[in-house]
Amino acid sequence: MLRALLFLCALLISAAGLAASNYSVRFGLTMTPGGQSAKGEITVKPGTGYVRTLTLSLPASRYSGFSADGSLAAIAGQKDRLLWTPPSAGGSFRYAVRITNKRSNGAFDAMSNPNWAIFRGDKVFPKAKVRAKGKSISELVFTVPKAWYVNVGYERIRDGAQRFAINDSRRSFDAPAGWVITGKIANRVDVIAGTKVIVSGPEGIGLRRQDMLALLSYNLPEMKRAFGTMPKILLIVSGPDPMWRGGLSGPNSLFLHADRPMISENGTSSLLHELTHSITRVRGGKNADWIAEGMAEFYAIEALRRSGGISDERYQSTLSELKSWSKSVKTLLVARSSAEVTARAALLMIELDNEIQKATNRKKSLDDVTRALIKLGKVSNLEFKKVVETLLGRPSTTLQSPLLK
Repeated sequence: MLRALLFLCALLISAAGLAASNYSVRFGLTMTPGGQSAKGEITVKPGTGYVRTLTLSLPASRYSGFSADGSLAAIAGQKDRLLWTPPSAGGSFRYAVRITNKRSNGAFDAMSNPNWAIFRGDKVFPKAKVRAKGKSISELVFTVPKAWYVNVGYERIRDGAQRFAINDSRRSFDAPAGWVITGKIANRVDVIAGTKVIVSGPEGIGLRRQDMLALLSYNLPEMKRAFGTMPKILLIVSGPDPMWRGGLSGPNSLFLHADRPMISENGTSSLLHELTHSITRVRGGKNADWIAEGMAEFYAIEALRRSGGISDERYQSTLSELKSWSKSVKTLLVARSSAEVTARAALLMIELDNEIQKATNRKKSLDDVTRALIKLGKVSNLEFKKVVETLLGRPSTTLQSPLLK
């Protein structure tokens, strides 16, 4: 008995030691006003843990000018990928990266000009597959002109400093992701439902920052009740033309063009749609994009209904418009959900919500499904059906739809 107890204690001590293993990573970006490229640097230092190698994805269309401490080698048969082996004492990988990016439709989803820059962190720091012992303690550091300010969806390490702590409980290697805005920018900040909300955009573009915070003061509490979780920080970035005239989500952050209405004439909301993506971080697997998109559109309407932002009459009118718009949709099982597919997927989510509430005497709803999906992250069609079936205790009638055949 004593030997068994000693063995158990040894296992617990060993596990605690492994859990405490960590190493530091510093992601640095140096920017100049109007520069179309920036200088990036990734620095690793051992602690109780260490990094063995990093396999870096470096598309030639974006990255160039590589140098590193330790060894840097091409990987046979893998284009645009390099294997970096840092020195045992730590070291840096350095590169240049293009900031501005033009989409095929002529609009920009990233831009740098003399007054400001808007882009995604995961587009200026390469994706990395890491072999390491322990978990990273990561920070993101910007070197910008004194007149410039930086906002990201992470906690600032010190007031006024352009340094941020990256902490993602879902990952062992914390790397920058989500939207970044820097330059001569103006911000409005409030704490809503326990979350620090930052609405940020370039100076002088007529962005209705306070209006946006007012809308969220009604709807974020409803989202928190629905999802059961909310990030500590939410960053909403807006920009003018020629930035893409739509919304794009990222972890703890989103971009919404400055001219987009917060609530459209048909009663839907691009702002709440993208916020759903940012908060839940649910994404569909193969031919399952409709799940994340339909869920986001469902809550873009449902949060407004629950908060009193739209009347029951307007809600029914919105559903009628979605039905008319999506009447030509024959299947939801497509690689990428179009606007029409998203509208039809939202209607199916409403049908499913009604089925769940009726079957459980209103004790359960689509909110319970969503919370389960949040834990999964990436969801296949089969996994979605299993989550619903577990909740109902039987196969869903709604999910027998020809749209899912």
